[in-house]
Order: sequence, then C-alpha cells, then structure tokens
Amino acid sequence: MTTPKQSDEDKRTADVIVIGGGIHGCSAALHLVRRGVSVIVLEKDYVGRHASGVNAGGVRRLGRDLAEVPLAQASYEYWRDMPALVDDDCGYRATRYLKVARSESDMDAARQRVAELNARGFTHEDVIDQKTLRGFLPAAASHCVGALHVDGDGSALPFQTTQAFKRRAQKLGVVFHEETPVLDIQRRAGNWRVDTPIGAFEAPTVVNAAGAWGGVLAAKLGDDVPLKAHAPMLAITARMPPFATAVVGALSGALSFKQFENGTVLIGGGVRGRAFPDTNRTALDMKGMSQFLSTARDIFPIMKRANIVRTWAGIEGYTPDNLPIISAGREAGIVHAFGFSAHGFQLAPGVGEFVADLATGATPKLSLDAFNVSRFQQLGPA
Repeated sequence: MTTPKQSDEDKRTADVIVIGGGIHGCSAALHLVRRGVSVIVLEKDYVGRHASGVNAGGVRRLGRDLAEVPLAQASYEYWRDMPALVDDDCGYRATRYLKVARSESDMDAARQRVAELNARGFTHEDVIDQKTLRGFLPAAASHCVGALHVDGDGSALPFQTTQAFKRRAQKLGVVFHEETPVLDIQRRAGNWRVDTPIGAFEAPTVVNAAGAWGGVLAAKLGDDVPLKAHAPMLAITARMPPFATAVVGALSGALSFKQFENGTVLIGGGVRGRAFPDTNRTALDMKGMSQFLSTARDIFPIMKRANIVRTWAGIEGYTPDNLPIISAGREAGIVHAFGFSAHGFQLAPGVGEFVADLATGATPKLSLDAFNVSRFQQLGPA
C-alpha cells in the first residue's frame, strides 16, 4: 500500500520557521532553501502587506550609517543581477543617487563624509559641484550648489520585488502560510513550537523577521528590544513632463524623490505618521508630509505645479539607533532580523544571506556586531 504524499499545507515541521513574510523574511527563506534547508514561512497578513510592499523602493548605498556600509555593498552585488537570484528584474533601474547640497555647510558635510568613507576603504561616494549637478539634474534650482553622489544606485518596485523573492523561494520548496498569525511560541523537546489559528508548527530554529511586530515576538523569546512602530509616509503625483532620471535626496531636509518613466513622481523622506500595529492601521500627519513636499519644491521649482493624487503610509519598526537587529537571540535556535527603521529594502538580499548563515551555524563573511540584539539588553522595553 502506497502512503499518500504529504501536501505542503499538511507539513508541520521544518528545519527553520521564518515568522514574517516581508522582504527580509522572504530573502532569508530563499537563501536557506538554496542551501538545502527546509523552510516554512508564517505571515500574519499577506506577503508584502506592510513596509516591504509600500516603501519608496530606494536601492542605495548613499548616506548609509557607517556600520551599514559593508552590508549595503554586499547587497549591491546581488542587485546588480537580481534575475540570477529571483528570476525577476524587480523593476530595478540603476541610475544614480544624489543628496543635494543647498548651502556651503551642506557641501562641507558631504566632503567630511567622503573623507571618512575613504579612510575606511570605501570609495563609492563622491562630492560633485554645481556644474556636474546641473548636468545630472537640469531642473534643479539655481541655489543648489552640489551634491553627495553615488553612480549605480537607483530604485526598484517594492511589492514586485518582495513577491519575486516569495515566488522563487516557493519554487525551490519553501512553504508559505499567509493570514497565519503567531499566537504563541514555546520551547518543546529541543524544538520551537509555534502555535497559529491553523495549528502548531515545529522547527529547531526560528527566524524572527516580523518587522514592526518583531519586538513583541523578541520579548516572548527572551530578548527585550525597545522597538517602536511608526508609519513612514509617501505621496505620488499626477504625470508630469520628464525632468529627473536620478533618485534624489537632500543633505539637509527630509526627502526621497524619484520620477517614474510614466511621469509620475514619488515623494517621501523620513517623515512619519502614526502607526497602530494592533489593528494594521496608519494615520497620516499632513503637517509632517508638507515638510518633504516643501523640500521637493525647493530643489525642483517645477514641483510647485505638481498635483498630489495619492498619499499612504506603511507600518515599520524603528530601533533607538535606527540600525537593524541581525543576530542570534539569547535562546538557542533563535535568529532576529527586524528593526530596519525604514531603510532596509536595499539591504534585503545580503541580509537574507547572513541570516541563513546564523540559522545554519555558518560564519557570516561580514561582522554583524553592530546589529546584535544584545546592545539593547540594558535599555529594557519601549
């Protein structure tokens, strides 16, 4: 008598359970399955529902915290050929990224930044003068005097990218359960038992990639993290004449700015609304949103006649130092990868690799000390 083959939906055990179906959870799952590790992903809503699917899509090494630069460089190598990793170009456009200087003090800060990077062996950023800036951005205002610049940075489509990671992971054997929130998690006979509304799942290793909900899960696992949920805001315009091919920020002032090929302009830049993670809701701060709209108009006078047609916000988790948590947990068999503080999109391909290292006992090729959860142990919960 032949035993019926177990369907994916019936599988309750794996080598690793990933909690969270954002881009970091999907990337970790993909890198793990590529190593022959069996993986189940549990997502409380649907893949890409929150920050991973609704962010600005910046693919940048520019302006990273110095601790993140090696990680961003490692991820950049994946971005250079994303189809090789996920069978999809992810809408990635490699152009250039500019942080515009509107004063000499901005230029001084840019020069100091590049000098510090160069001293550490990184040469991807450079300072450009006003003439070069106007060659890249003819529509920039005359008071813009230069920029911090990276050639080769650019942007991608967040939801398409996250779904591409999911599809590729599924094709290789990862089992996804969406609309499956975690109700409880406990250590049991050497495994972690994860209880959900559709039953329990077990694995010796769990990856906490739960985004804005990662702090709550970490606390259940013995790691207190002062994580706060915020709602980074974005706006998009009606179609405008082409005037910007680069992705643009500002050295002083909040801005993340890009124009799509159809003429619409996406504007964001670090300004947050209110997040209500318990109910999956956000509330926009229109006064705050006016800050990045004002910066956009100041750099690009053409934006004074732009029509905003839609605004929105995702839900993201922020740490006190705005650096992510990428580390083993206090308890055996726990790996954390959350708290990306609204700048984790570009990092995801590399983070997935290093999370897979931590989950399988391999040594990551980069030091992850700056991202260790232990740095918050003395701070207590938020």
